[in-house]
Amino acid sequence: MKKAYIGCFLGVSVCAAHAQSTITLYGIVDLGVTYANNAQTGKTGGALSGAHQIALTDGTSTGASGSRWGLRGTEDLGGGLKSLFVIENGFNANNGVLAQGGTEFGRQAYVGIAGGPGTVTLGRQYDTLVDFLQPLAVVGQWAGFMGTHPDDVDNLANSNRINNAVKFTSAAYHGFSAGAAYSFGGTAGSITQNQIWSIGAGYTGGSLSLGAGYLNARDPNISFYGNTPNKGGVTADNMGALGSATSAQSNPVYAGYASAKTTEIFGVGAAYTISATTLGFVATNTRFESLGSASGPNPFGYSGTAQFANLELSVRSRLTPALLIGTAFDYMRRNSVKGDGGARYLQLDFGADYNLSKRTDLYALTVLQRASGRDSLNQAAVASISGFSPSTTSKQVGVRVALRHKF
Repeated sequence: MKKAYIGCFLGVSVCAAHAQSTITLYGIVDLGVTYANNAQTGKTGGALSGAHQIALTDGTSTGASGSRWGLRGTEDLGGGLKSLFVIENGFNANNGVLAQGGTEFGRQAYVGIAGGPGTVTLGRQYDTLVDFLQPLAVVGQWAGFMGTHPDDVDNLANSNRINNAVKFTSAAYHGFSAGAAYSFGGTAGSITQNQIWSIGAGYTGGSLSLGAGYLNARDPNISFYGNTPNKGGVTADNMGALGSATSAQSNPVYAGYASAKTTEIFGVGAAYTISATTLGFVATNTRFESLGSASGPNPFGYSGTAQFANLELSVRSRLTPALLIGTAFDYMRRNSVKGDGGARYLQLDFGADYNLSKRTDLYALTVLQRASGRDSLNQAAVASISGFSPSTTSKQVGVRVALRHKF
C-alpha cells in the first residue's frame, strides 16, 4: 500500500484504485548552444558597444520549450465532477537557477473543478489569449521563444502570466470552445486598479483551426509586467538606456511605455492543414494607452497611445515521421508617438526538428530581424530578437541548436 502511494506521487504509476485519483510528475529539459551577433556588451564613450555572443542557454530564454517540472492531479468527486490541480516550476538547466523571476512555481500554480459545461480554476495561470491564439503561432508550434514577435510585445510566448486569477474554460461543443479569466487587483478602495481580464474562443474541425483572444491589463507595469515575485515592473533603473552606463537595454521595443495606464492585446489566427503541410496566419494589435499616467516612469514625456500591429505568416511541413521543418515571415509596425515617426520590425524564422524517439528530439532555429525608425527608448530602433541581448544596430541574427527531452 505504501509503495503504491509513493509510486503515485512520483508519477511512476496511476493511482486509479485509491479514491479514483491520479498524480503525475512531468517535465521538459531543453538545453542548447546559441549564437547572436551585435549583442550589447555595455557602453563605450556613451555609445552602445556589441560583439558576437556564443552561450549555452536553457530553452526558457531562447529555445523551443522552457525547462520545467510539474505535478498535476485529479480526483473523481462523483456526479461527473472532478477536482484538479497543477503546480509547475520553471528552471534554467544550464545553471539550475529558477526561472520566472525566481518564483518556485512561476509557470503555473492553480486548483479547480471540472465537469459539465467546463472547468473553473483559481491561481497563477495563462490568460485566454495565450490559450486560444498561441497554438496557431509559430511560438507555440516549433519556433519557441526566440521565434516570437519582437520582444514578445503581444505576449504570445507567455512571457507574463496572470496572478490571483479565476478562469473558466468551456468544454468543446462541435469543435467550438471559449474561455474567460479575471485577475483581482486586490487594491483597497479600487476595483479596477491592477486588474487584468481576458476572453478567448477557438474552433477545431477537420483541417481548419481558428482562434481569437483579447486581454486588458490596468496599470500593466505592476499588474502584468511586474507580477512575479522578485521581478518588479519597469523602473528608471532597469529601463536600459536610462540605467547605468554599463547596463544592457531591456525590451527596447516597448519598455519606454511603462507609464501606460492600460495595455490591450487583441489577436486572431488560423491554421489549415493540407496533407503533411500546415499554413498559418496570426494577426495581433497591442496598445499601450494613456501614456504619462502614474503607473510607471515616463522619462521621455510620452502621451497618447503606442500601438503595435503585427502580422505573421507561416508554413510547416512534416517531411518524414521524424523530421519537421518550418519557416515564418513576421512584420510589425508601431504608430508615431510624440512625432517620432514610429518603428518597423521585419523578422524571418527558420526551424527544423528531428525526433530521436517519442520523448527526445534535436532541433535547430535561426531568426533574422531588421528594425527601422525610433524605438520606445527614443533612440534609433535596434533589432531585438526575443530572449537575446538586443543588437547594437538595426540588424541581428540568432541561431540555436539544442537537445530536448520530455518526461
